[in-house]
Amino acid sequence: MMTTIDPGNDTRSRILAAAQRLFAERGYAATSLADIAAEVGLTKTAVAYHFHPKDRLAAELLAPAADDVFALLGTRDDFVPALVDCVVRNRAVIRLLMEDFGTADSAPPGTPGEAIRTFRDAIHERLVGPNPSERDRIRGWAVLGALQWGVVHTMDLPENLIRTELLHLAQSPTPPNPLST
Repeated sequence: MMTTIDPGNDTRSRILAAAQRLFAERGYAATSLADIAAEVGLTKTAVAYHFHPKDRLAAELLAPAADDVFALLGTRDDFVPALVDCVVRNRAVIRLLMEDFGTADSAPPGTPGEAIRTFRDAIHERLVGPNPSERDRIRGWAVLGALQWGVVHTMDLPENLIRTELLHLAQSPTPPNPLST
């Protein structure tokens, strides 16, 4: 079941919207259920009734982004523009995941970190192909890092500006190799 955030007065939707906003601003670990409750004007118990433990809240926020990544990986043409659009559209979720990106490589099977690693590696392969050169591997990881950090540290800027600049960066030609001359 995919959850969408309804901007109306539905309590669950209000909690999800507040959690997404606070996680994006402060990070997942630094945001408590009490913080979310205060943002929505509820008690911590009321928030916990809908989302306990806090991981359930994060999982509901991540589900639409995961669906978006599955659709991205199925993109046949214009992968880089589709990737940039996906990253910009899901920048609040990427901010939420930033705490887990660093531990994805060592995440055990069946954990969210394993899913992050799987998505990340699939996106990298789409960028560089199945047997990339060393330079292409470096460039692929650099582009992914730039997109990731580019959206997380510009949450205050308009999406269209971020999209334009990141697309320009991701599509810029590979500079000549100074070691090959």
